[in-house]
Amino acid sequence: MTSRVPFYLLVSLLVIVGIGMSMYRHDVYGVPWTAGQKHQVWEVEARVEFEAKGDPVKVSLATPDTQDGFTLINENTSSPGYGFALVNTENGRRAEWTKREASGQQILYFKNQMLVDNNAKFPNEPPIGDVTPIALDGPVKTAAEAILNQARQRSADNSTLTRELIKQFNDSESQNASLLTKEMSKADAIVAILSLENIHARVAGALQLEDGRRRQSIIPMVEIWDGENWQLFNLETGAKDITQNLLLWNEKGTPLLEVTGGSNSQVSFSIISQDISPKQATDEKIQAESLLNFSIHSLPIEEQAMFKTIMLVPIGALIVVLLRVLVGLKTSGTFMPVLIAVAFVQTQLVPGIVGFLLIVGTGLIIRSYLSRLNLLLVARISAVIITVILIIAVFTVVAFKIGLVEGLSITFFPMIILSWTIERMSIIWEEEGPKEVLVQGGGSLLTAVLVYLAMTNDFVRHITFNFIGIQLVILALILMLGNYTGYRLSELKRFKPLVKD
Repeated sequence: MTSRVPFYLLVSLLVIVGIGMSMYRHDVYGVPWTAGQKHQVWEVEARVEFEAKGDPVKVSLATPDTQDGFTLINENTSSPGYGFALVNTENGRRAEWTKREASGQQILYFKNQMLVDNNAKFPNEPPIGDVTPIALDGPVKTAAEAILNQARQRSADNSTLTRELIKQFNDSESQNASLLTKEMSKADAIVAILSLENIHARVAGALQLEDGRRRQSIIPMVEIWDGENWQLFNLETGAKDITQNLLLWNEKGTPLLEVTGGSNSQVSFSIISQDISPKQATDEKIQAESLLNFSIHSLPIEEQAMFKTIMLVPIGALIVVLLRVLVGLKTSGTFMPVLIAVAFVQTQLVPGIVGFLLIVGTGLIIRSYLSRLNLLLVARISAVIITVILIIAVFTVVAFKIGLVEGLSITFFPMIILSWTIERMSIIWEEEGPKEVLVQGGGSLLTAVLVYLAMTNDFVRHITFNFIGIQLVILALILMLGNYTGYRLSELKRFKPLVKD
């Protein structure tokens, strides 16, 4: 008989190392155990891509500074082989990369940390000098003057004038606005028209801060000077934008990105929210040689946003093991409920459940027809996959047509897993009947809901992402549960007659 001592030593080692790593993170770096003890920091990473031509390269990217609601606490770059400097110019701060010679696809990273700080204020610098009207010629000038005259009649001051201008540009039937937007962007056109009225205005670029966002683009907005303050206007609604989670990236109308010696340049942004202790909020103590660089926090923001969801999967796996080993709950597939729960995180619970039932129900009906064709397994599975894709496409289009925005998120469902689920349930239906399908399908859905509730819990999300040692503890628990050979809760009813007198 094989000795169990090495197994228990392994489990003990996992628990000790996991708890030790977590305590080290808490004591040395001040990471709080609960999500409530925190200062919020937004980490924003700009990813600059371009094609170098083999010539000297100079890249200039606008960067944000301390502003209303946000304090800049850290910024760095990850671009090996390039010279780097932060330059203060008349039009704001810029990050500059230089290299004597570069060729091929180039990728540069710039990351900063913005601490949410209600006491932070943006320097309210008034404009210098008089307004210089932007030159417009021919039909473009005529269209601009017509739009300005109409907006002037419907406004009372600079702010309401700007709002009325934005409304006209959002009117799809306005021919004058269409003519201007063919020559320039909406933001540039509004700034040009405001200059005709001697109003200081500039184009600003903003980022909507949302945890876990990847490949986000700058949102163009318009800022005007009302005599005392700069006011920011949303180009979609025409309203003054006072959203708390709105970060101004290039606030002074300067180009976002300038590349010399390259072509096909573009910049995208990845965003993640971090919870740090009060000490970390004021003390930049994370050095390059620290152990923290071996954690998820040392990765680029885009990858961190991805891992924020991946690190929740072991929690789902633990719940599945508990329900199957201790409770005896039947599910369709071993870890299919975990993947469905991950989809629920993206779609929200109610739309996710409805979408899951619609896809699987419709898929079973179509699969019952395919079973009559006596197809080979590979062909049948491939047909089911294509069918699931078509079902998702049809439901998404229908949801969009009827204005059900929640239905658009149905595309987050794992198509391959759903296809195998439909195939498995169909076989069970044929071999064991519809009752067993309802038992396993209901068990899978119940498990997915419980996993979803765990994955969306603030404490669980905080501790799994910030304390990687917890994953070792979860692994130890799963290994211990894997050795359980006793009765399941669902079997108590089965053996109840044995304990009766």
